[in-house]
Amino acid sequence: MTSVLSFLFVLGVLVFVHELGHFLMARRIGVRVLTFSLGFGPKLLSFRRGDTEYCVSAVPLGGYVKMAGENPEDGPTGAPDEFLSKTKWQRFQVLVMGPVMNLALAIIVMALVLYQNAEVPAYESQPVVVGSVAEGSVAKSAGVLPGDRITSVNGVDVPTWDRFAMAIVPQAKRQVDLTVVRNGSMQHIGMVPAAVGKYEMGDVGIQPVIRPEVLSVTPGEPAAQAGLKPKDVILAVNDEQGPTQKRVIELIRANEGKPVRMAIERGGQRQDVTITPKLIGGVSRIGADINVFEVRTVKLGPVAAVKMSFQRNWEWSRMIVQTLAGLVTRETSVKQLMGPVAIADLSGTAASQGWVQLFSLMAMISLNLGLLNLMPIPVLDGGHIAILAMEGLSRRDFSMRVKEKMLLVGFALLLVLMGTVIYNDLTRVAWFERLIPWR
Repeated sequence: MTSVLSFLFVLGVLVFVHELGHFLMARRIGVRVLTFSLGFGPKLLSFRRGDTEYCVSAVPLGGYVKMAGENPEDGPTGAPDEFLSKTKWQRFQVLVMGPVMNLALAIIVMALVLYQNAEVPAYESQPVVVGSVAEGSVAKSAGVLPGDRITSVNGVDVPTWDRFAMAIVPQAKRQVDLTVVRNGSMQHIGMVPAAVGKYEMGDVGIQPVIRPEVLSVTPGEPAAQAGLKPKDVILAVNDEQGPTQKRVIELIRANEGKPVRMAIERGGQRQDVTITPKLIGGVSRIGADINVFEVRTVKLGPVAAVKMSFQRNWEWSRMIVQTLAGLVTRETSVKQLMGPVAIADLSGTAASQGWVQLFSLMAMISLNLGLLNLMPIPVLDGGHIAILAMEGLSRRDFSMRVKEKMLLVGFALLLVLMGTVIYNDLTRVAWFERLIPWR
């Protein structure tokens, strides 16, 4: 239920904002709007105000704004408030405002998320220095070692782990070339990222240097008595350097009633504390909640948040364009495309993690929606804009027959795309996958 409600919320906002862009621009240039609908199909709720009927329809996978005289088959009369009576520049403004509103929403929502002092993993913004290499992974087979610093993927700089993930995820089962700095010398290592998870995301099996961090300390318990504080980063336990959160807990549970030496980092300074675990609820504990990795709090003012949002959306845009180009060159697997079922699943997962994750997902999907609608595919906004541009360059309007053929090609492409993403979604459902003999 959480997935469904989250999906309807995210999609509802994105569709409303998109169609609102078309609606407001149409009204601004004097076009009469007949219908503003969220969803397709039978109308569930509707009311009329002025010339416009506002409604919510049964199929919540989109929406539309119907304008007077929008298509030649509508029988335009040439009235000045009809869409086709406007200049090509005015019609372009109406068509482009839907995608533009989605792009603007992505920037605004991401800026609000960043402005709320969100906590993010610290390693994401750090250089790509390998902390560990998983046994049996492609990186292990290729010879990647802990301590290696990866500087680029296929010639594209990856200054942080965040950028590295963006470069690797779309490359499942595709050859990549990593530029690696080891002991001051540079070398190139080739490998083919494995396809991991139901979305077949590229993964090479390396992890950053992850340091556990103290989230909270219970007053009166051993950790508090020893002076351990929230935000302390654990560097070593009993001279064992760089333990994971799991290993820290193992050492605490194995030393009930015995002093445990911890090296921590606090405010950039290394300190040592000695804690004696005791039985709490039948388990050896120190009275501290320890996170898997350290986090950093993004504290930004309004201007800085907007600036960083632009940067984040620009990075996302590059990844989206790279993925779309990869589909054409066959460097990106079509199995990474997601449809409504996958988006619902992601929305539910994000909602369970908190509003920051949900709204970050909304920003990402809004950016995708805006960019995809600008693609020059007939039926989409970008396709109509492309036809307008071609008519402008040729200094004549195409015949209705030519436009119908263009729209038919676009519709066929859209059906193939929809069929692909729905098939991908269904194959991620266990019971459906068992019904497919070739999988």
